[in-house]
Amino acid sequence: MADEILVGGVWRRGSGAVVESLSPLNGSVIARVHGADPADVDEAVRAGAAVAADPSWRDLLPHERARHLTRIADSIAASAEDLAALQTCDTGKSINETRALVASAQGTFRYFASVLETMDETLTVPRGPYVTMSVHEPIGVVGAITPWNSPIASDAQKIAPALAAGNAVVLKPAEWTPLVSLALARVITDSGLPSGLLSVLPGPGGVTGDAIVRHPGIGKVSFTGGTATGRAIGAVAAQKIMPVSLELGGKSPTIVFPDADLDQTLAGLLFGIFSSSGQSCIAGSRVFIHGSVYEQFLDELVERTRKLRIGPGADPATQVAPLVSHVHRDRVAAMVDRARGEGARVLCGGGVPEGEEYETGAYYLPTILDRLPNDSATCQEEIFGPVLVALPFEDEDDLVAQANDSVYGLACGIWTRDYRRAWRIARRMDAGTVWINTYKQFSISTPFGGMKESGIGREKGREGIAAYMRQKSIYWGMTEEPHSWAG
Repeated sequence: MADEILVGGVWRRGSGAVVESLSPLNGSVIARVHGADPADVDEAVRAGAAVAADPSWRDLLPHERARHLTRIADSIAASAEDLAALQTCDTGKSINETRALVASAQGTFRYFASVLETMDETLTVPRGPYVTMSVHEPIGVVGAITPWNSPIASDAQKIAPALAAGNAVVLKPAEWTPLVSLALARVITDSGLPSGLLSVLPGPGGVTGDAIVRHPGIGKVSFTGGTATGRAIGAVAAQKIMPVSLELGGKSPTIVFPDADLDQTLAGLLFGIFSSSGQSCIAGSRVFIHGSVYEQFLDELVERTRKLRIGPGADPATQVAPLVSHVHRDRVAAMVDRARGEGARVLCGGGVPEGEEYETGAYYLPTILDRLPNDSATCQEEIFGPVLVALPFEDEDDLVAQANDSVYGLACGIWTRDYRRAWRIARRMDAGTVWINTYKQFSISTPFGGMKESGIGREKGREGIAAYMRQKSIYWGMTEEPHSWAG
């Protein structure tokens, strides 16, 4: 793969430090890319501002911008298998999951194209001799910073609505996984998008990301990633008086009531925590099980967990693939060792799988722990790996108190046949998304985001375009009489 990044519409070598993509299967170098330095960021922002202000883009009607998004969606569809294979190589994810992520990216561009076709402004109710309107306009140039766990889908969820709103976008993919974001940029530029509207700048967060956030020409930043980084971005945004969207960490509870359908619940729990090898902000990493069925349900959950198929991402039969890197795998292992020190019982997993086929990969066994209090570090901190903590509860008040006792508020799952109880619990949860008798399902038409330290702002949905625009009010005077104040 050529050592090129996209800077202000030009494919060229970056001026910053080398970024290495390492194979999760054996730690070898897949590709080396020279990342972007602050000068590259400045060039990208200036180029984006110029093309965003050009009448050929600025004055396009919404349905005309929609055509660009539709062509991008068609181009993604034509390159789907190559994009999925590249993402599997770069991140270690299973091929089935990366195919789904590519399909999600394609659907995101199609959805926002359709929203543009039906987007209306508002004629507000006047309170005097005038006509009042609320309109929305592009911000100009927006910064988008995306994570390593699902790059192409996260990229699309920021690029598509930002372009739909009429902006230019400067995207910084995660340092560990730059390849599929650069490949997506090739697909987008080849589709005919005006040059300069998109830049893709890999590099370290502390250099490239920081330069994007601090640049005076960036009018908004949308970030998905860790809470500590999100807090730092928020501090800079406060100094700039700049809007931000922050989709951050999670320690999401899933709740099992005695009347839950056993097979449906077990399958949903396994998928919710162990798909993506647990590397998901919305992973259901705390399971609260009613005391009356706790041991029986947990025994069955452990048995099924042990049967999950562990292997390379390229194998369609794989359910649990390697983690993104050996460094991250070792961090997850260290957190499980700490849990043992806290008194956790390891019911399954808790180590690296044995066998020659696993020796070089960043594998970690699907792990279930219990006998920890909810206020333990293991139950409170995001592990971001295939690790589930089980906790019992006795009644609804006990459950709500424990489940909400977290700095996070991203997602929640509820498993019960009682729809009245499901509604009561769903409304009491501090979570931006609640799934009832399902988990980790998404629709681009439905807003997504967190509460508390899981972030601010929302992505997706019709409001997703407005999040990348500035609202303006316009008053049209309808009287011919001079204002009485002037005499």
